[in-house]
Amino acid sequence: MGASGHSSADLSGARRRIPRYPVAVPVDVTVLRAGLPSSIPGRSLDIGEGGVAAMLAAELQTGEWVAVEFQLPNAVHPLQTKAVVRHHNQLRCGFEFLGLSRDQRYMIRHWAGSAQSEQSPLESPVISALPAKPPTALARVPATARSRSRSLSAPTRRLLWMTLGLLLVAGSVAAWEWHRGWQQLEARTAKNDAHAQPPATKVPAEVMERLLLHKVEPVYSEAARRANLQGVVVLDAVIAADGSVVSLHPLSGPDGLASAAMDAARWWRFRPYRVQGEPAVVETSLAVEFRP
Repeated sequence: MGASGHSSADLSGARRRIPRYPVAVPVDVTVLRAGLPSSIPGRSLDIGEGGVAAMLAAELQTGEWVAVEFQLPNAVHPLQTKAVVRHHNQLRCGFEFLGLSRDQRYMIRHWAGSAQSEQSPLESPVISALPAKPPTALARVPATARSRSRSLSAPTRRLLWMTLGLLLVAGSVAAWEWHRGWQQLEARTAKNDAHAQPPATKVPAEVMERLLLHKVEPVYSEAARRANLQGVVVLDAVIAADGSVVSLHPLSGPDGLASAAMDAARWWRFRPYRVQGEPAVVETSLAVEFRP
């Protein structure tokens, strides 16, 4: 995959329609490759109700469907949703969210409002009054201060040392937070879907089939072909209010094909099933057919 045809300006296209807000938090992207889910760690660049831009540890293809998980600052629960890759430039990707729930949209709006009203610690009056200097230049300040100690008053020298101390503390805290974020991202093994709720009702399979919008065919492995495994795997499924598949359990069919059936079905997408006019979480069954 190359970067041709996708400039960095393309990555901000979604921001022209829906506001994005700069933030750096760990992002975990799961993509289905050869029937197996692959997790890619990354770091967000900006987030809004429409999507997220992030730097990842691997490249993706435009148009790929993925699962995205991240936790906004001060949020109690992580946000998980499906997304599609709209733009890419090497390791930088722009994702469009697919069917955020009402609660998830509120979470992003609430965080965005708080982020706009709060002032960054690095923009405090004492620190922002300092001239911008690279670390190497700041490291030479103590020597310069000593050489001019005779011309500086005692209060001025104290203020200078206090300011340098604040800068060192702020830099250490920022580095520690960044390192801790990556450790948490690498240590995360189990994922819980934040917007999954108990099903409101059970819907017949033929009804949900008419609501199917996107279907991923299962990968029929070479081992399954050699074993002449074929047939239909029936899965018990929970479909979220946004139409995404949030839970799967095999009900019947060849055991050797159940895992591949679930890998494919978790990427299916439906129009929301409505109960009394409102999108609802429902339980249904999905049939995944394997033919040699």
